Amino acid sequence: MERFILYSIGILACIFALLFIVPTNPLFGLVGGLATGLAIPLMDAILANRRYLKLSWYSFRYRNSNVRISVSYLFRIKLEGKYLLVKGRRRPGYQPVGGVYKITPGGKAFLGKIGALDDDLLPIDDISGDDLRIRVPAKNLVSFVRWFESGESRETSPWREFYEELIAPKILATAIFPYIYHEYIRREYRPLRFSTYAQSRELLIADIYELIPTPSQFDALSALQRSGHPDVLWAPEEQIRRRGAMPGRNHEIEIAEPAIWIM
Repeated sequence: MERFILYSIGILACIFALLFIVPTNPLFGLVGGLATGLAIPLMDAILANRRYLKLSWYSFRYRNSNVRISVSYLFRIKLEGKYLLVKGRRRPGYQPVGGVYKITPGGKAFLGKIGALDDDLLPIDDISGDDLRIRVPAKNLVSFVRWFESGESRETSPWREFYEELIAPKILATAIFPYIYHEYIRREYRPLRFSTYAQSRELLIADIYELIPTPSQFDALSALQRSGHPDVLWAPEEQIRRRGAMPGRNHEIEIAEPAIWIM
């Protein structure tokens, strides 16, 4: 962001100077060349900071209101063309394995400094306590995102939710899944939008991971797929994109929107 500002100032200064230089003056070509030279790194700075530029616009436009933010991590677990989803613990329907990041005391201190408030859509209990599901003054959106992307004072491993949703309820065996390998795929930023559920503007962020099973873990997942376990759903891409509906069938299965993000 600092580079963007410096390059912009430099180009504006060159343009202003050109207004007072005769085109036949050798200095005109020198200043024009400098402006052109600054334009290239400016474009690079714009591309590198386009997310922050958009957030800065949101911060200005909605500066007098709060934005609900939910930051989570989700697992892509795919086997034979189908994705593993689990039954929601708080909401009806199925969703990817994963959940909202937790924060440390240091994270709480930072959020306090930027005026963040607890989310009021879910009761604060042992499960939801310290969740990175909050309401932040819109003017502090960029500060929040920069802090989150630094990885400081927050959970950084996706293991906890994997354990809580698949190992603890004995859907998968601890002996076969004492640890997991996973590959980071991408960070999903959903456009800021008005949420009828939250009755406020909402920013959703999710890190997508792909499970890399060992041979024995792959066999366990295959067995789970064949078992018809009532708390899991193996859904093809078409069904996920249709949020559970399938052509020619009654719509009896609800799939949460975040499942689309793991595609």
